[in-house]
Amino acid sequence: MPGSLVGAGFNLHTEGTDMTGGPLEPAHILLVEDDAGDVALTLDELQEARLGNRITVLGNGLHAIDYLERRGPYRDATTPDILLLDLRLPGVDGRVVLDRVRINPGLANLTVVVLTASRVEEQILRDFGVPAQFYLQKPVDFRQLVALIRSIDGLGLAVHRERP
Repeated sequence: MPGSLVGAGFNLHTEGTDMTGGPLEPAHILLVEDDAGDVALTLDELQEARLGNRITVLGNGLHAIDYLERRGPYRDATTPDILLLDLRLPGVDGRVVLDRVRINPGLANLTVVVLTASRVEEQILRDFGVPAQFYLQKPVDFRQLVALIRSIDGLGLAVHRERP
């Protein structure tokens, strides 16, 4: 699979076509996760599901904020379509990232999927109006994650198909 190490993230990109046979712009997913094993599993599952998305991986909340706000080495970053965010991150945790998403009008259309360790944590976030549209409990059921990503309306999710 084509890929390259970019800054603190890893980009994956596969091209696809839309229903008319024209090029389909892949959705851009920002995965913020500090556990290397979880990152590897997530990337493997998305590749196996043949979702031809651009995936950027960052390992902490501070880098995620810089990326989303296009600061420092991420000045030229594009706004992702989907944010997959682990809440328990070293240093700046996921709640701070969510707060920054909430107050940034440029991120109003960002689809947020929170990866949480407990239902209690999920309910607390909902009660405080955290800007997440979806919650997945860890350990993540990757079939559920893939189905969720495929179901998000308005995104051009490219599906890579083997050529005969």
